[in-house]
Amino acid sequence: MLPWSWVGKKMGACHTFWLATVHDDDGRPHIMPVWGVWVDDAFFFSTARKSRKGRNLAANPVCTIANDDGKEAVIVEASASDLKDAAVLERVIVAYKKKYKMDPTSMKEPIFVARPKIVFAFVEKAFPKSATRWNF
Repeated sequence: MLPWSWVGKKMGACHTFWLATVHDDDGRPHIMPVWGVWVDDAFFFSTARKSRKGRNLAANPVCTIANDDGKEAVIVEASASDLKDAAVLERVIVAYKKKYKMDPTSMKEPIFVARPKIVFAFVEKAFPKSATRWNF
């Protein structure tokens, strides 16, 4: 089994993530790459309110986020909402600036927080012994 700290390290080191949402009109899956940061055991990202991702999340906040490494995978099933907490937003801005050299609020679009409901993780070379699941 993998320790929870392993998830934080993998999510912190990942540059581009895969975000899956559900189409707001007919329930089809939609997946796109996004930038984001892992702060306080949650995933934070920005997308335009009028983008497909933004419209999907407004209609149905369930989403799945995955890192870009299938050999050491982290899959987060979550519910996303607009980030409203100013103190958390400051920590997210600092993390974005450190990681991507940009301030996500400069785009004047919402910052979303995806709080995990279920997290899966595994190391391919040690599968299935490494397969770990956390429920929140």
